[in-house]
Amino acid sequence: MSRDFTDHLLGRWAAILPGVGVEDLQVTTRLARLGRHLARREEEVFERFGVNRGEVGVLSALRISGPPHRLSPTRLGKGLMLSSAGVTSRLDRLERRGLLTRTADPDDRRGVVVELTPQGLELVDAAVRANIGNEHQALSRLDRKEIATLEGLLRKLLTGLELPEID
Repeated sequence: MSRDFTDHLLGRWAAILPGVGVEDLQVTTRLARLGRHLARREEEVFERFGVNRGEVGVLSALRISGPPHRLSPTRLGKGLMLSSAGVTSRLDRLERRGLLTRTADPDDRRGVVVELTPQGLELVDAAVRANIGNEHQALSRLDRKEIATLEGLLRKLLTGLELPEID
């Protein structure tokens, strides 16, 4: 198998810090680098729709919540791992573009609900469809069995780091 940048990088660290053991970094460094590559590729796809990854995250959370595609800002922030300020700035941009609306929460007079507009629904569906093709191409060097194995291993790692929050 050919060597990659991570082999070079960690080889240098192993020489500088002999006996420390950089073996686990062979995995975590590659995952971090893959994350950056995948994020860049997604940004390129979503840019064609005039949105960024973070904005697609908000629209996607509303979309998969099911009709009427409505959530509280608190719920959005929790699911997207964002501060309330981070959620607010994304909501402001998306609302100005007519992709979502904010209205008073009928169940909590102090609260607000965020709802996907028909335009937002159309955009997020198109952006996600385009990105599925992008992701397929990114995994094209792996066969179906390798993809299934990798999926299982990544799920196992993530379940140790994340608490599932499924409704």
